[in-house]
Amino acid sequence: MNPLRTVCLLMGILALASANNPKGPMRWSANSIKNSLKPTDWLSVSQLESLPSMNSVNLKSLEQMPLQEGADLINKMYHLSQAGEVFQPKFAPKPRDINCYLITPENQKLNFKLNELPRIAEQQNNFGNQEVTIFIAGLPQQTETVKKATRKLVQAYMQRYNGPAPEPLNVKYESASNEQINVGSSEEEWKNGSKKPSGNLVVIEFGNVLSTANEYTGLDVEQAGIEIGNVLVQLTDKANVPQEIIHVIGSHVGAHVAGAAGRQFTRQTGHQLRRITGLDPSKIYAHQSGAVTGLARGDAEFVDAIHTSAYGMGTTVRCGDADFYPNGPNEGVPGADNVVEANVRAIRYFAESVVPGNERNFPAVGATSWEEFKQQNGYGKRVYMGINTDYDVEGDFILQVNAKSPFGRSAPVQKQQNRRNIHKPWKMSA
Repeated sequence: MNPLRTVCLLMGILALASANNPKGPMRWSANSIKNSLKPTDWLSVSQLESLPSMNSVNLKSLEQMPLQEGADLINKMYHLSQAGEVFQPKFAPKPRDINCYLITPENQKLNFKLNELPRIAEQQNNFGNQEVTIFIAGLPQQTETVKKATRKLVQAYMQRYNGPAPEPLNVKYESASNEQINVGSSEEEWKNGSKKPSGNLVVIEFGNVLSTANEYTGLDVEQAGIEIGNVLVQLTDKANVPQEIIHVIGSHVGAHVAGAAGRQFTRQTGHQLRRITGLDPSKIYAHQSGAVTGLARGDAEFVDAIHTSAYGMGTTVRCGDADFYPNGPNEGVPGADNVVEANVRAIRYFAESVVPGNERNFPAVGATSWEEFKQQNGYGKRVYMGINTDYDVEGDFILQVNAKSPFGRSAPVQKQQNRRNIHKPWKMSA
């Protein structure tokens, strides 16, 4: 029998027994999940038994389920696995086993293994003199939905670093001081070359090494991050790449690996990476008791996260200095028909913001619920989600997005109350 299914059944039996215990109900110890409801408070024994085998749940099967059904299945399996301590961290791929590719300033694609990154960087002209963006893809490139999201991000950076300058849009945004700012002026500076960034994009195909459910659920996030962090240390030492120009982006479980890599980099060098961005950070199945696991503020000088399926494939845990929730914390976002599409929509949003001229497509304000945001009771100054997020912001931010591309609503948001917001408790709607 599948280990998760066995645990689910045993938990159901134990919960039924505890309900008849004259000394009171049995309590789970340790974390808050175990101290919450008994499994049979929200699942019958037959439902526990009917849960599918973990090995039968993959991206393709999740794409075939409606959004709510997929989110419910993931949450049942996750919470039951945490209560039963089913999974222990036991798998961490070595850099020599992880495929990567580099997009050069000439739009050439160079394929190599992750452990070869420092050597490849040394051979590139001006690699340490330009922005270096490293994308850790957390999902395997198994479906067209995932492939398309990664492709959009790569294309966006190719256009940002190597493409022609954008045409002036002459869009006016309202600043925090209510002054009108003509965005066209900054685009003119970009066009004449004074502010156009240049750089290299490195894609780490981390998700492709998670070929089985056992490897995914047993992933040792911390050790995987240590391996990648050590490569980043070599990148700064051997290729003379300053940590100030490195931006690490991780999607799904890759977001947590990025956080662990940032911590390892700091342990080895005494310095922090400039920025880490998490794109819909995932739930983490395997934990080491008492150890810090996953993306968190402090892993870089600035950490931001975009949560597009907080109650689906993603996590409700705040991961950064700034956490963004398009249309509020939910199972998905407008236009996403399943949990996979909802998860990778974070990649699509960030990619859209990378395209020259779109940096302010996603205006957001601080708020602790979707209802509060809609009532225009948010806090503080306007913040832009994506590549243009200011490094001095803190808190939870909500914004509206479109169901189809272009996803950003570049028109200014409504004026909000000027109150400070730093990760306030959620206000859950009924």
